[in-house]
Amino acid sequence: MIAYATIGTNDLERATKFYDAVLAPLGGRRTFANGDRMQFYGSKDTPGMIAVSKPYDEQPATAGNGTMFGLPAGTKADVDAAYAAAIAAGAVCDGAPGQRMPTFYGAYFRDPDGNKVCVFNMG
Repeated sequence: MIAYATIGTNDLERATKFYDAVLAPLGGRRTFANGDRMQFYGSKDTPGMIAVSKPYDEQPATAGNGTMFGLPAGTKADVDAAYAAAIAAGAVCDGAPGQRMPTFYGAYFRDPDGNKVCVFNMG
């Protein structure tokens, strides 16, 4: 139902390197860019995309209070791999990988700009 979501950044080069590493274990890859302001990512398995972007109004990007992006993973091992890649690329742990509910396995972290991300597997 969601076509795309945008994650704000103050350093597009750093954010692009970060999301290259985090999204690779999930099958994510760069799709297209909008100049030096925005980089989109997608997967052949899902129609939705995410983008990392410098704010259009040229004001500093800030992480939203209560805002979180959820990224689906095919397996628990994929969750673990994406989380490990995020931490290695500079993320701050906001909840190590684990079973949260009987059908929800997830890991939480904050990217270098402070945006909260959950990588999860349902089932």
